[in-house]
Amino acid sequence: MSIPPCTEAAIGSGFVHDGSKADDVSAYNETGKFTLCGERLIVSDTCVAEGVKWLGETDVKFAHAAQVSGPLPLRLREDGFSQLLGAIVSQQLSVASADAIWRRLEEAELITPLTIQNASDDDLRACGLSRQKIRYARSLCDADVDYVALRQASTQDVVKTLVEISGIGIWTAEIYVMFSLGRADVFAPGDLALQEAVRILFELDTRPSEKQLRKMAENWSPWRAVAARLLWAYYKHTKSREGIR
Repeated sequence: MSIPPCTEAAIGSGFVHDGSKADDVSAYNETGKFTLCGERLIVSDTCVAEGVKWLGETDVKFAHAAQVSGPLPLRLREDGFSQLLGAIVSQQLSVASADAIWRRLEEAELITPLTIQNASDDDLRACGLSRQKIRYARSLCDADVDYVALRQASTQDVVKTLVEISGIGIWTAEIYVMFSLGRADVFAPGDLALQEAVRILFELDTRPSEKQLRKMAENWSPWRAVAARLLWAYYKHTKSREGIR
């Protein structure tokens, strides 16, 4: 069986992580999909387009969102400490504010466990981190997360592991699973931009709560991560600003 562009791109780009390549390709050959731990992965724009097509055929509202939003960004990132730190920085901030703080951290070379541990609170505060987020950053250093092991874990186990760290809640964990691990069927219903995009797109009177949106998103499985990408794009289209870093 030939491997489709979605899978081929993953293998060629090195997105398939160490120790998983052979098993992942075998999973594709057996199921017709590119998977890890039995979960579908997003590894290229082809995967995103497949998800958009499915969503549009499932709900006319998504077809409209796709039409006005245009091609979606892939939004795949590296995994590891700096990505989780970036998610902590983004908590409860606008994209512009989070980007500004992250740039200062990068310029100060304070985005690794060692540099964070060696920095003073004043150093971190000068970059824009609040007292609470300084504590969260140090907790992440102390947690000594096995990021390679997370690549092989189920979404449920990744989220369970990450939320045990002070400063990492469900939203942060789900964003990490979605963007850094490339899982196709994870959503972040606690995200305010997603809630607002759903309110507008589905013509609701008020924003859905996290609990309501999590239930609503069950209808978008197995492409909930693509639904999130599409809703963020629709948010940008309607609000003229980004809803996610």
